[in-house]
Amino acid sequence: MSQVRVRFAPSPTGLLHIGGVRTALFNWLFARQQNGVFVLRIEDTDQSRSTEESIQAIIEGMKWVGLDWDEGPFRQTERMDLYRSHAMQLLAKGQAYWCACKAEELDARRKEAEAKGLSPKYDGRCRDRGITNPTGDAALRFKAPQEGETVVDDLIKGRIVFDNTVQDDLIILRSNGYPTYNFSVVIDDALMNITHVVRGDDHLTNTPRQIPIFQALGFSVPQFGHLPMILGSDKTRLSKRHGATSIMAYKEMGYLPEAMVNYLVRLGWSHGDQELFTRQELIEKFSWKNVQTSPAVFNPEKLLWINAEYIKVSPPAQIAQALRPLLEAAGCTEETRAISTGQLAQLVVLVKERAKTLMEMVDWVRPYLGQVVTFDEEAAKKFLTPAIAPTLGKLLACFEAFPAFSKEQWEEAFKQLVKEEGMKMGQLAQPVRVALTGRTASPGLFEVMEALGRDRTLFRLGQGIERACRA
Repeated sequence: MSQVRVRFAPSPTGLLHIGGVRTALFNWLFARQQNGVFVLRIEDTDQSRSTEESIQAIIEGMKWVGLDWDEGPFRQTERMDLYRSHAMQLLAKGQAYWCACKAEELDARRKEAEAKGLSPKYDGRCRDRGITNPTGDAALRFKAPQEGETVVDDLIKGRIVFDNTVQDDLIILRSNGYPTYNFSVVIDDALMNITHVVRGDDHLTNTPRQIPIFQALGFSVPQFGHLPMILGSDKTRLSKRHGATSIMAYKEMGYLPEAMVNYLVRLGWSHGDQELFTRQELIEKFSWKNVQTSPAVFNPEKLLWINAEYIKVSPPAQIAQALRPLLEAAGCTEETRAISTGQLAQLVVLVKERAKTLMEMVDWVRPYLGQVVTFDEEAAKKFLTPAIAPTLGKLLACFEAFPAFSKEQWEEAFKQLVKEEGMKMGQLAQPVRVALTGRTASPGLFEVMEALGRDRTLFRLGQGIERACRA
């Protein structure tokens, strides 16, 4: 068996969406499992819609989710001579012909056929005219087989039979000399020795158009597989109204690339009841037979759960590294640059059970950055009152008596003061929490003190006392 060679071939007409990433991911997993080759090809022959920004967005998105390619990125606009030379081969062999029909004529005939209940395909008017030196605008059409069947043994959908009598003589070179999608993709897949073409099932109708071109040029026909589409919760095709569809939007929302990969691979593939996989497990266990044949439904809540699980189990230093630019973007530039990766990783450990995304973690971490705390006004008004100020002063004095922070000593001193003051734990804990974090919700109070350290804990307690006295 020849070496497995697969490709991901997006059109750069917009951002890289999660449907495209899932297609790339399945191809990538198969290539890695089979010790094969994963090719990245940019299909940019649509001059009116392709942009350089979209190409860079595709590359950036692929890198973010860790789908590295072995060859490429190739660009079709750099391969135009290859398409034209193969088109001329088909013309020389009598398997293509010049079509001089005008666009308005084609449109009128199409509407006439539809009005009569006939197929709207090209009526073959120029098929046997034998035009050799067309004048004016002329397109080159492929002579599609008009009888028999084209059979596809689909890797995912199984055996599919197409009736050749309904196939169109599709244009392979436009009048401006540019190749069409269905032609250029065949030439690329053949010359790049692609063994398996796996793509979305919106391309399924293109497959019986492409196979005869492979055959007419004497190329081996690759194995095809067509992935069912991803639907929104209302069972319609996934779109912006269902939430973000661009892969990089999920980075901006604080999702981890490992979580996105895990979620997307499970969006249409399964291995028993297992939900969470390492990258190596995915490579080892992936198979086409476990890819479902029906559309997958995108579930934002499931993605959020998976992301939360990855935040919990990922190395804190890794999370800290991803968190740093988000903190700076949130306006904590100076405070973030002043904290070491180790200190930030310590904060990650403190709050990781509470944050489902990195953006939520930004909100949880912010109170622990810098020297001065920013109070939530409602929390300060409720808990930092003149009545609590003397007790907070006693607590500050207790803590100042210890030369270094000790969780056990400070917690014992706290409990002793509560007992002496005839209070309940919460009556003192909440004002202290607000003094230290500015909020009424936080991780364990003494874990907070540990994260802040002795000096900042004492400083913020003093700040809280000042606020209470001014209330």
